[in-house]
Amino acid sequence: MGGLFGVISKQSCRTDLFYGTDYHSHLGTKRGGMAVYNGNGIFARDIHNIENSYFRIKFEEDLPKYTGNAGIGVISDTDAQPILLNSHLGKYAVATVGKISNIEELEKEMLSRRKAFTELSSGKTNPTEMIARLIAEAVSFEEGILNVQNSIKGSCSFLILTENDLIACRDRYGRTPLILAEKETESGKAYAIASETCSLLNLGYEQCYVLGPGEAVRITPDGYTTCVPRRKEMQICSFLWVYYGYPASSYENINVDQVRHNLGYSLGRLDKSDIDVAAAIPDSGTCMAIGFAQGKGIPFRNAIVKYTPTWPRSFTPTDQSVRKLIAKMKLIPNISLLREKKIVFCDDSIVRGTQLKDNVNHLYEYGAKEIHIRISCPPLIHPCPFLNFSSSRGPLELITRRFIESREGAHDRNLDRYATTGSPEYNALVEHICEELKVASLEFNTVEQVVDAIGLPKCQICTHCFDGSSYGH
Repeated sequence: MGGLFGVISKQSCRTDLFYGTDYHSHLGTKRGGMAVYNGNGIFARDIHNIENSYFRIKFEEDLPKYTGNAGIGVISDTDAQPILLNSHLGKYAVATVGKISNIEELEKEMLSRRKAFTELSSGKTNPTEMIARLIAEAVSFEEGILNVQNSIKGSCSFLILTENDLIACRDRYGRTPLILAEKETESGKAYAIASETCSLLNLGYEQCYVLGPGEAVRITPDGYTTCVPRRKEMQICSFLWVYYGYPASSYENINVDQVRHNLGYSLGRLDKSDIDVAAAIPDSGTCMAIGFAQGKGIPFRNAIVKYTPTWPRSFTPTDQSVRKLIAKMKLIPNISLLREKKIVFCDDSIVRGTQLKDNVNHLYEYGAKEIHIRISCPPLIHPCPFLNFSSSRGPLELITRRFIESREGAHDRNLDRYATTGSPEYNALVEHICEELKVASLEFNTVEQVVDAIGLPKCQICTHCFDGSSYGH
């Protein structure tokens, strides 16, 4: 997915920028980047590969070169960024979060007009450079932002660092969040803009404004003003609460931990299985498992412990054998809590199903009597066209689509039936996954339960991966 962080102040921004960007590391594992305007037309920028290391380690040596008072940072699961550009609008840096699903179409159109691209990521046009050039085609930054929103399919929230200010723009449908915060310093006020509110508190910032869908704000050390108004329609990604977000963060002023607790509680309250104890597939299943235990009225225990000091996240590598190795090595079973127990394990979602199947096999090997699985969201039926969710290459990487293909003769047939909780097709799908995982029982939350747990109207939440319902391109 990715995360954004920006700072503008009347004093050096590098410490806040460095730690604020680092607090977004859970959102991506491919590239990290920072850019600071040092004055006199000079930008300092660094981009590092963080696939096998940590953001802080890679960027600590770069800090002395960041002498300016305004900067942007990004954690990315896709392209190398921020991008620096010099145009008729002046010099500026751009960092983005999102997915441009029609980038090849836009690239072809621009090349036909004799435009050129210089930043190639794995032989393809860098999406952030595409955004930077769409901005530069307009007569102002405001018009450039509208050009981006009207041109791309998918989604894109982004930060623009100019020689005079910092501009933050949220995706047209608000699929990803941007939150503005402020604090007092010895030199006056400082402002930060972030994807994750958890990045703000330890740096002394307090939230002061939540950008609306499609809204852009122009920020200086003296304050902020809306330069592109918010739109009425919102489709914020429900997976921010289910999986991506950090427990201490809030989006639309709704806390991640609370939503995950709600998701677990709703399943636990209705659960009729004979279970001794609740546990989690850490980390994103932990908040849910605590809620499930409370709803069910059984103890919560750490039957699996995550070892984080040396093992990175495992969903990113494209090589299945690497994913499988990392997934096993970073999760340590607590054997004394497993033996002869009927245990329910809570997890955020099932994508391919391979890692969870391996986990279940190991748990039985370690002496568990019964393994039950509870999932905080409905089955994933549709690949996400709006964000770079996981490294999935196509629908058939979803365990649901592979079953649908085997049953229907085509992976995209009768999808609405399989997405309808309680239908014969849905029940057959869940039974198949249960058998595939070799677990005693398997249950998912419904779309309605996810919506209730978040607390926003259904029309404002993107649940496309569950039911294909999201509007907008």
